[in-house]
Amino acid sequence: MKKTIWNHFIQGFVIFSSVLLSLYLGNLNNNSTETSKKNNYIKDLSLSLQEDISQLQSLINILNVSENLIVEIQNDLDNVNFNLNEDKIINNLLNIEVGFSFFPQDGVYNQMISTGSFELITNEDLKKNLLEMYNHQMARNYATSLEIDNFNLTFRAIPYDQFRIRFDYNLLDGDFYGKRKLTSYNFNDSYYKSNSFYGLLSQAKLYANMYRRQLSDILVSYEETVLLCRQEVM
Repeated sequence: MKKTIWNHFIQGFVIFSSVLLSLYLGNLNNNSTETSKKNNYIKDLSLSLQEDISQLQSLINILNVSENLIVEIQNDLDNVNFNLNEDKIINNLLNIEVGFSFFPQDGVYNQMISTGSFELITNEDLKKNLLEMYNHQMARNYATSLEIDNFNLTFRAIPYDQFRIRFDYNLLDGDFYGKRKLTSYNFNDSYYKSNSFYGLLSQAKLYANMYRRQLSDILVSYEETVLLCRQEVM
């Protein structure tokens, strides 16, 4: 009788242990699969971030060039001799760009959130950076871009109207939207020397500086996050 009970106990223990081991191994396999999926997302995210970094660097460079063009015109207006020739002034105006916006690629990040892979990130600094970049910084970038875009409508319309500028457009040139080539204009000397034009340039310079600073802050976050991504999948 005792032997029979002991045999049943042994059999039950073996079955119970087998079930537990199976569950444990299944859980380990599931965790390994989810971690592997998360790491693949992190690698894809790192590639997207590097593409965004290239976009940020191009935009910052455009804003730097635009600010220098504005300063060159304003220096001429501050100089009683007015040394810049008309072609140079009009070409400067055509090449001032303050209306380009940064469009981050957030597809991989959104996939990580929707699949739960974001919660598997072990590096808390990486989590913090991603939340900052794709929430606060993205919202701030959108608000600033919208304000600058509205200004840019005025900045483009008034000089083109006042100087009767005409240009051809090469869609395949330039970093983003193509490049203009001046073909004709009627130089309006009185408008060029007016306070309205000078003030318009000052506003454009302010937006160029403001957006360049914001993009520079975003760039620092992106570069730091790329390094954290590499550490996460090592």
